[in-house]
Amino acid sequence: MNEPQQIIASNTEKFHTAEQMWFWFLYSKSVRTGFIQNHNNSAKRVCELLDVETLITKLYLSGQLTEEQLAVMKKFGDKRRAPHQYIWAENHAAYLWHGAMNTLENAARKKGWID
Repeated sequence: MNEPQQIIASNTEKFHTAEQMWFWFLYSKSVRTGFIQNHNNSAKRVCELLDVETLITKLYLSGQLTEEQLAVMKKFGDKRRAPHQYIWAENHAAYLWHGAMNTLENAARKKGWID
């Protein structure tokens, strides 16, 4: 199934990695819901919050992301860091995180959101 490539405005900034996009998404959602004050230090991005949320939902519903991966993404996203594979207690989470970020990065790259 080929999805149409989105047209990217020239005054927007792409993400460098899926991690960067994920952390931006969680931070922006926090700002939007009023939990964090916006300091206007964020560049205009190539996609909207709803676009990222829709992509993640599609990946989950298609079985490309698991519930366990989403839980790890949320837990460590809230900590604003990735789990570390060399910390014994985070080893499994790091494995799930890596797989989830690869899936998210491939999907976001196809949409033109990641360099």
